[in-house]
Amino acid sequence: MRAPDPTPMRTLPKTVCAHRYNRIRLALIRLGTPTRVRLPDLGPLEMILDQHRWLCVDSSRDGLPLMAWTDFQDAGRDRLDQPVSCTLHFYHSHAGVLMGRVPELLDSALKARLAQ
Repeated sequence: MRAPDPTPMRTLPKTVCAHRYNRIRLALIRLGTPTRVRLPDLGPLEMILDQHRWLCVDSSRDGLPLMAWTDFQDAGRDRLDQPVSCTLHFYHSHAGVLMGRVPELLDSALKARLAQ
């Protein structure tokens, strides 16, 4: 049973590009769930991935949540090149600054782990 999500400070609708969504789903299949991924160049930040939520946490602060992608609208998705709509929750006042870099670094880290 998963812990309840904290109350977000801000919530935005987002779209995850197809290649990133597909790589994360593949990683969950191959590496298991949940999967923890350190984010290179962002010090103690890491991602905790499962089927329902991609959570970015600060591991130096007891796993303080910074942001999370949830509510993936993938039902009925019949083409791998289709992007996936979701919801992005911010739990920290500086999460918006990281919002652009985190998905890139996650994608890069997963690509390396899957190639091993």
